[in-house]
Amino acid sequence: MACSAATLCVFILSGFINLSAANKNTCELYAAVGQSLTLPFVYDRLENSHVLRWTHNDTIFFYREKGTVSVGKPADISSTGSLLLRNLQFSSAGAYQAKVLHSNGTVAKTWSGRLCIVPKLSKPQLTYSCDFKSSAVVLSCLVGNAQGLVFEWTLDEKTLPGETKQTLSISLAQKKEESRFTCSAADRVSKERSDIVRPACKRPTPPPPALLCFTSKTVVAAFAGGAGLILLLVTVIVALCCCRRRSRKQMGLRDEGELRILALSQREPGSISPDYETMHPPEDSPPPSPKPSPRACYEKVAQPEAQTENRPPAQLSTAAEGQQPSPVPKPRTKSPKTANM
Repeated sequence: MACSAATLCVFILSGFINLSAANKNTCELYAAVGQSLTLPFVYDRLENSHVLRWTHNDTIFFYREKGTVSVGKPADISSTGSLLLRNLQFSSAGAYQAKVLHSNGTVAKTWSGRLCIVPKLSKPQLTYSCDFKSSAVVLSCLVGNAQGLVFEWTLDEKTLPGETKQTLSISLAQKKEESRFTCSAADRVSKERSDIVRPACKRPTPPPPALLCFTSKTVVAAFAGGAGLILLLVTVIVALCCCRRRSRKQMGLRDEGELRILALSQREPGSISPDYETMHPPEDSPPPSPKPSPRACYEKVAQPEAQTENRPPAQLSTAAEGQQPSPVPKPRTKSPKTANM
């Protein structure tokens, strides 16, 4: 029993310690960066004979005794003893304590509080977009850090109840042509309001009805097929023209050769060279007689000689006078070689 009671006391004591620490870190005052704040300390019977002391995180921040200020500025203290903080920064956060003492050193009044500094709230930017599918206009209140902020919307200078979100959707039927919207963002310290915005949402003119019942893809495919067919036809026509030109060129060369042959054949017979007659004999000329062989020529020559030998001398002389035949070479006869003894 004694052990369980001791354990319970430890738990209760730790709970009190945690609660006091939480209360110590709790902020009673909030301010934004760059603002000024007067700490709420009031002592109506404050006189110059009193001692006034302000501390920030246990450091003397202001000290006045018998009307003489030794630490701080006299302008920062009011007649009731409150302290004015100017141009607050994040370093200004912390615990502040005020104490008033009588001339005999007894405490007249004390005050303590914790100050928290938050970032300065920027001015909201109000934008809108028209959603014709849902027949509504969507407004957005844009601000730097929206966490922990409370939003407020006004329509024609009248607050819209229940609208605390960062976006607002208004039906186009509900919105007038000259409707004016504003949004506000607020935190613990300050509140900022946007400029007035007049949304202008006009439905786009519908496109003209299609002249044909085909889709755009079908029309594009048809144009592409037609262009391909035209290109193919042009290619075929160019190829045919090239082939025809080549055939005409060959026929022209052939006709030119025939004309040259015809011109040569129409010339005078005496002007035709023997070579041409040999190469191209005329149709009416008799075929050339074959040339006699050397043996036949020898036989023809030998026969007249034999006849002249058999004739009487008178006839031989008469014949010799009448014609003088051209000498014919006689064939050479090889004499038999005699063996060398």
